[in-house]
Amino acid sequence: MIKRTLLVFTSLATTVFASETRSLGAHEHGVGVLNIAVDDTTVFMEFHAPGADIVGFEYAAVNAEDRNAIDTALATLARPLKLFILPAAAECSVVQASAELEGEGAHGEQHAHEEDHAHEHDEHGANEAGHTEFHAEYTLTCANADAITEISFGYFDTFSNARELEVQIVSETGAQAFEVERDEPTLDLRGFF
Repeated sequence: MIKRTLLVFTSLATTVFASETRSLGAHEHGVGVLNIAVDDTTVFMEFHAPGADIVGFEYAAVNAEDRNAIDTALATLARPLKLFILPAAAECSVVQASAELEGEGAHGEQHAHEEDHAHEHDEHGANEAGHTEFHAEYTLTCANADAITEISFGYFDTFSNARELEVQIVSETGAQAFEVERDEPTLDLRGFF
């Protein structure tokens, strides 16, 4: 029964997130998206950010320095509680974390360890391969999810090109969207759960 409830809840959250994300418009440098779904003691997070926000470029890795920057970013993104800091009283721990680099356009999806798609420029300097975007998914368990009264965003300290996160949260009490900016990196959630 719990698995079925989680599946239905996750499907609902995904639908809400997809429709809200589409309404946010096109990929914008400096602006990432964090979707959060809370069901009892389980917290699901889905994160997207332009490659330029995370590693400073959006082309496919062309040398060892680029690949190292991507590998370092992926390792950092795999530690969500360092980026999205929840109150200690919530007693959260990471159950699952995954991160990858995806590419849009002709070359399709690009994972962090792919090295066979070089960045190409045309005479206008446009990226033929399209934009790259980091994508991460997390599952947390929080013994006291009601104690999630705020989220502090170490994300902005970690990634200097990030300016804003569009945050959507779905819980049993409903859905709400927030904008969190670099100069105010804490989201007050008192009364939300």
